[in-house]
Amino acid sequence: MVEHDFRYSLMNPQHTLTECRALTPGRYQVTGNGGSIRADDVLLVTLKGSKDLSMRLTVENVRHLLKPMGQWVAVASGPVFGELAIHNWQVNCDSCTKELRFEFAVDAKLGNKAEKPAATARIAELGWTTSGEKHLCPKCQEPA
Repeated sequence: MVEHDFRYSLMNPQHTLTECRALTPGRYQVTGNGGSIRADDVLLVTLKGSKDLSMRLTVENVRHLLKPMGQWVAVASGPVFGELAIHNWQVNCDSCTKELRFEFAVDAKLGNKAEKPAATARIAELGWTTSGEKHLCPKCQEPA
């Protein structure tokens, strides 16, 4: 198993994704160029509409195309979303007032009640802690 980074970047244009679409919730068809993709490899792909969110897809099978050279089509499994929604939020550290602007993804079909848990999980991924309505940045969490 090898991990391939196909997150959006102009630094490596010969190693890119052409398309990533959902076949069914949790199952995706990915078309790309470059890399030596094989079954059981992991693909890191940028979420559509996001600047810095990505998801991990595990390749189930792959077909390498003869033309254009280097292109492939894979079927992969990954996160199950009924309808993906990207939200932008901001929080401030309650100790030093540092601001965190962040994106998080949530299944839109779950409604507003799913937003706060998804946002809290994303804040934790970024190294911040949340206690009720209070937030602490990584620097303020360090012991004095």
